[in-house]
Amino acid sequence: MGQAYTVTEVNQYIKNMFIKDPYLNFIYIKGEVSNCKYHTSGHIYFTLKDAQGQLACVMFAGQRRGLTFRLEEGQSVIVRGSVSVYERDGKYQLYANQIVLDGFGVLYERFEKLKKDLEAQGLFDKAHKKPIPMFPKRVGIVTAATGAAIQDIINISKRRNPYVQLILYPALVQGVGAPDSIVRGINSLDKQKVDVIIVGRGGGSIEDLWAFNEEEVARAIYNCKTPIISAVGHETDVTIADYVADLRAPTPSAAAELAINDYISFINQIQDYRRSIFKVASYKVSQYQSRLREIKLRLYYASPSYQIKQKRQHLIDLEQKLQYHMNQKFNESRHKLELYITRLEGLSPLTKLKQGFALVKGENNKPINSIQNLTTNDMVTISLLDGDIMARVEETKELNRI
Repeated sequence: MGQAYTVTEVNQYIKNMFIKDPYLNFIYIKGEVSNCKYHTSGHIYFTLKDAQGQLACVMFAGQRRGLTFRLEEGQSVIVRGSVSVYERDGKYQLYANQIVLDGFGVLYERFEKLKKDLEAQGLFDKAHKKPIPMFPKRVGIVTAATGAAIQDIINISKRRNPYVQLILYPALVQGVGAPDSIVRGINSLDKQKVDVIIVGRGGGSIEDLWAFNEEEVARAIYNCKTPIISAVGHETDVTIADYVADLRAPTPSAAAELAINDYISFINQIQDYRRSIFKVASYKVSQYQSRLREIKLRLYYASPSYQIKQKRQHLIDLEQKLQYHMNQKFNESRHKLELYITRLEGLSPLTKLKQGFALVKGENNKPINSIQNLTTNDMVTISLLDGDIMARVEETKELNRI
C-alpha cells in the first residue's frame, strides 16, 4: 500500500494548485445569481449558475465598497475574483472582489480605470470646485435639442424665474461624435460668459450615457471657467462628468432647480426681510425716541432756565406764605389793638366826659377825688367836654354811706 495523506494535506495541496494557476487567481465569471444571502457580518454568500452548472461564491465585507447595487436573485452578473479551495469543506469557490451587472463589464473596467487616473491627477478635488451663483441671469445648457431633459429645464425655469435667459447648445449626447459635440458646447458657452452651465441628458443604459465618461469631456468640464452642473441620467447613474463638475444634480430637472433661483420665493423672502427690518427699525426708533424724550426731559430739568423758573416759583411760594403770615399777624395785631382801643376808650376821661361826668382839679391842678382834699373858699377847676369852669367851694357835704 502506498503513502497515505490526511484530508487536510490533500486539501492544502489542491488549494496550492489553485493559487499557482494564474487564470484562476484573476478571472471574470459570468452567471446568474442564486441563493443570495447577506450575512450579519457583512459578507455576501451566493451561487453563480448557468444552464449546465453552478459555482459557490462569497464576497467578504471588506470588498463590498465597490458594489454599487444590491445583489438579488436572478440577476445576470459578471464577477471578478479568484477561485480557491475552502479547506474545511474541501470545496472550491469563487472569492469575489468586484461584481458588475452583465452587459457593461468592459465599460465598467474602463470607467474605473479612468476614474482612478483622473482622481490621481486632481480633477475631482473639491479645492477646484467653483461656487454656483445664487442669482444667475444667463444659463447655458449643453444637451440634445429634443427630448425630455431640455423641456424639463425650460418648464422649471419658467416656473422658478421667467426672467432668466436660457441659451441652448444643441449637442449630441449619445453615439459617435457625442463627446466632441459636448466639448464644443461647453467651450462655446464658456466663451459667451454665461453665469452657469448645465451639462447633461436624460436616463439610459450605460452605453447611452458613455459619452459623459470620456476623458475629453471630463477635461473640458475641468478647464471651463464657468461653473458647471452635471445632470446625467437618473439619480442612480453616476458618470465621470459628475465627479469633475462643480456640482452634481441627480437629474436635469434637479439641475434646473439648483441653477435657477426661485424668483417668487426670493421676492417673498425680500418682503419678509423688509417687514422684519421695518418692524425692528420701528421698534428701535420708538426706543430711541422714548430715550430721547427722557434725555430731553432730564436736560430740561437740569437746564438753568428751568432751575431759575423753579427757584422763582419757590420764591413766589415763600412770598405768598410770608404775605399770608404777615397778614395773619397784622390782623391779629389789629384785632388786639382794637381790643386795647376799646379798653382804653372805656378808661378814657374824655369818654367819661361825654357821658356827663366832669374832672375836678384843685389849685395845684391835681384831680380831687375826695372832699377831704377841699376846704371852703378853695378854687377848683371843673373840666367838661367843651371847656373848663372856674368855681369856688362854698360848702362840702359828705356822702352818707349805709
